[in-house]
Amino acid sequence: MTVPDELADLPYADLLSPHSGPLTVEGDYDSAHFDRLVFEDDDAAGARFLECAVTDCTFTGANLRRARVNELWATGSRLTGVTLAESDWQDSSLTACSLAGVEAFGAVLRRVVLRRCKLDSVNLRSARLFDVVFEDCVLRDVDFGEARLEGVSFPGSRLERARLGRATLKKADLRGALAIDLADGYESLRGATISTAQLLDLAPALALTLGITVKDR
Repeated sequence: MTVPDELADLPYADLLSPHSGPLTVEGDYDSAHFDRLVFEDDDAAGARFLECAVTDCTFTGANLRRARVNELWATGSRLTGVTLAESDWQDSSLTACSLAGVEAFGAVLRRVVLRRCKLDSVNLRSARLFDVVFEDCVLRDVDFGEARLEGVSFPGSRLERARLGRATLKKADLRGALAIDLADGYESLRGATISTAQLLDLAPALALTLGITVKDR
């Protein structure tokens, strides 16, 4: 999936119209441009976003549970304490965005790219990720417990205290990750591809998980 670097490069850039005002429950946002707006505790449960752009916005405590997001392009935005539980994302991208304390359990992401993003304490438990790319991101205390990661990759990214307990990985590519630090779920790496260097780094934790005692003498 090719991600445009500039707003003007979006295939639907000429169709965008500025949005003002709060978000609403089951709101329908088609070709809307959210620019330098602040959304605090807005309730937009079940809202639909199609071919939208989000630039330099702040979302605090907003409720976007079960939102449907298709072809959304976001950059320079911050999400804090936002609920994205059971939301559905397709063909979208987030660049240079910050997500902290975001609840995204049960969400579905298909062909989504996160580039130069920071994810801190994001809950993705039981989420389903298909062909998702985390590029040059920091994922700190991100919970993938019981999630399904299929065709997911982490080029240039760092996983710090990530949780993979009871997660299912299929064709997940971790070779490009700069660091793989798991709080739990080493056994869930079955189905992932890692490099030889990463295997050597993970060997002690994998041995401990499998109950292997390593002694040279």
